[in-house]
Amino acid sequence: MTQQTTMEVGQKFPLTIKRLGINGEGVGFYKRNVVFVKGAIPGEEITAEVTKTQRNFAEAEILAIRKASKHRQEAPCPVYNECGGCQLQHMTYEKQLIEKRDIVIQALERYAKPLTNTVEVRKTLGMDNPWNYRNKSQYQVRKEGKRVYAGLFAEGSNKLLNINDCLVQHPITSKITVATRKILQKLNITIYDGRTLDGLVRTIVVRTGIRTGETQVVLVTTRKEIPHLAELIARIKKIDPSIVSIAQNINREKTSLIFGDETIVLDGKETIHEELGELAFDLSARAFFQLNPTQTVHLYDEIKKAAALTGKETVVDAYCGVGTIGLWLADKAKEVRGMDVIPESIQDARKNARNHGFKHTKYAVGTAESVLAKWRKEGFTPDVITVDPPRTGLAPEFIRTVLKLKPKRFVYTSCNPSTLAKDLNELTKFYDVEYIQPVDMFAQTAQVECVAKLVLKNK
Repeated sequence: MTQQTTMEVGQKFPLTIKRLGINGEGVGFYKRNVVFVKGAIPGEEITAEVTKTQRNFAEAEILAIRKASKHRQEAPCPVYNECGGCQLQHMTYEKQLIEKRDIVIQALERYAKPLTNTVEVRKTLGMDNPWNYRNKSQYQVRKEGKRVYAGLFAEGSNKLLNINDCLVQHPITSKITVATRKILQKLNITIYDGRTLDGLVRTIVVRTGIRTGETQVVLVTTRKEIPHLAELIARIKKIDPSIVSIAQNINREKTSLIFGDETIVLDGKETIHEELGELAFDLSARAFFQLNPTQTVHLYDEIKKAAALTGKETVVDAYCGVGTIGLWLADKAKEVRGMDVIPESIQDARKNARNHGFKHTKYAVGTAESVLAKWRKEGFTPDVITVDPPRTGLAPEFIRTVLKLKPKRFVYTSCNPSTLAKDLNELTKFYDVEYIQPVDMFAQTAQVECVAKLVLKNK
């Protein structure tokens, strides 16, 4: 049996890449050590050079590709290697979809071993066009000499990459961001300095309605007063006829969070209108909304298929946000209830339900487990629960509540295969996992969304 050897920075060796890691890096094994290699593709043979070591794994870079994958391609983005926003542009889209399914299988192997032989993991649902899909951009603004830049920070650094055309962004967001930074430069409006914390404009946020063509521009600033405000608004309005809302958000804190608490509408409407399938939504500057509306329709249709509603079921949409998933299911449900810890989200959910004429919905503020326990005392137990939790997965208390309530079906939408697998391990005490359907919501990145259908065991 080969002994595990310690590895050193600068060490070079041949390596065969076996699989893709959860961050999109190639994974190989050298003398029982796991080696992560950015930019390597499963099936490739490379010469690797170690850049960082830990107790039982190392990070390395490609010195040479000895045998390239037939799925390797030149990344079309000029700042791809520096930016870090996308991880898989060097791989054909067909291969990306295969590897994302494998990431889900790897998570099961690691955290829910018994499920690997029993659960069907379906082929990843991809996009017709895996480019220009993001409806929102948030670009930091900085100044070098007299030039104003807008873009993203290079991976692991304070260096801002000026990005004129991001290939995964909707083209209108790129056009408006570039034009806005040029206006800020012409009007000599001060730009935030991350070191001294001086200056006014921190971030340009642009969100567009892919279906409706309405666009909102938000300038995130360190204080309320903006010089040359009337001229600034007039010039931004002229950039594109789709702009129906210009807003300012004030964030005085030294923080990596984009938004502060105060938002002021400078011109036009408070919200932009967007549609998903048959549903319509009004989105304010800070409202959460899916970044890839085209693919969201496919995701929500998969949730609807898994819920398998006949019109007789009561449904709970836990972690409901502004109510989108519950409303997507409402036409086939007897009653829909939802809960969320953010009061504004619940207000929006109620408003969205009213706007669509649904009278069989009910929403409450609070944690999913506390609200479900209260409803249970009142005699309400759902037939179907659907969840779309944050990356951290389900709270242990919530899982315990579900296992007490035992709804007939449990539909788990996840943006993190690792926490999904861990949670399924617990839920399978009372549930069979019928299948997992991966959905590609963020093409060119290593992220993968999943819809898992769980059915109560016959005991």
